[in-house]
Amino acid sequence: MSLSCWIGLQALPDPALAGPLRDLLQARREARQDAVEQDIEEAPGTDRALRGLPAGVKRLADQSYGPTAAHRYDVYLPQRPAGTHPMPILFMVHGGGWARGDKARAPVVENKVRHWVPHGVALVSVNYPMRPDTAPDQQAREVARALTAVQGRAASWGADPARVVLMGHSAGAHLVALLSARPERAQAEGARPWLGTVCLDSAAFDVVRIMEVRHPSLYDRAFGPDRADWLAASPAHQLTRPVAPILAVCSARRAESCQQARDFSARVPAGAPQVQVLPVDLSHSEINATLGEPGTYTDTVDRFLAELPGWQVPLSGGRPTH
Repeated sequence: MSLSCWIGLQALPDPALAGPLRDLLQARREARQDAVEQDIEEAPGTDRALRGLPAGVKRLADQSYGPTAAHRYDVYLPQRPAGTHPMPILFMVHGGGWARGDKARAPVVENKVRHWVPHGVALVSVNYPMRPDTAPDQQAREVARALTAVQGRAASWGADPARVVLMGHSAGAHLVALLSARPERAQAEGARPWLGTVCLDSAAFDVVRIMEVRHPSLYDRAFGPDRADWLAASPAHQLTRPVAPILAVCSARRAESCQQARDFSARVPAGAPQVQVLPVDLSHSEINATLGEPGTYTDTVDRFLAELPGWQVPLSGGRPTH
């Protein structure tokens, strides 16, 4: 027997250890997957609250839309509105695995506020009840109630309740996708139609597909074991006929995220407002934190917004074009 063959045989695991070793390796793989899905929580600095406001911006903090401390939103407004017409509204829903996160964290709002608010956009950042007490399907309804409250108060801020764009990151992207896939959910809570939706790196357009194969454990904690709950919380399965265009930003570093977005786009009926898929070479957390920084990514999102009838905030690289 050659030396190389003998070394190879010695490297084979003891059959008695093969099962536990395999389980250990699988557990480590799943832990790494969980870290990828949760990197909005894990990445250094992502738990930092916004410190201060850009010049010319004011905040109306902790506006209530329901009975608990989780039913709150913040409003960011220009000190001096940029024109005589009511402002459009960017309605932001944070992520955090359906169980964590906060409306005031810097990656959620900092660059978005700096980019859009000084040029005449009202930015609203929303909290909502989360797991373990509130399932994602109900979380979407709570977000719809927040939207209803914001639209009801918009005129008092100099904003236009009819010119709203929904935006969410990660779990928040899933929630705004769920509302956008079946707008009747939001309408049932009193919300009016909105102009469009921007989903920032959701890998959960098809919840059933996720749950039927090996998946990170955070999905078990979010969606539970019941297939009926998966269907109720799955934008792909709740899809009727979207009433507004959707931009699905996905990380090119996460194959499943972009594939889920493309498959969701393919389900949209012909003649309905379409889903545009935008792969970007950024991590899951960078897609959220860097939106609003000067560059191609922000410019592309601005172009999507500018094409929405009624948005009427022509920006380029964070600067007005007029």
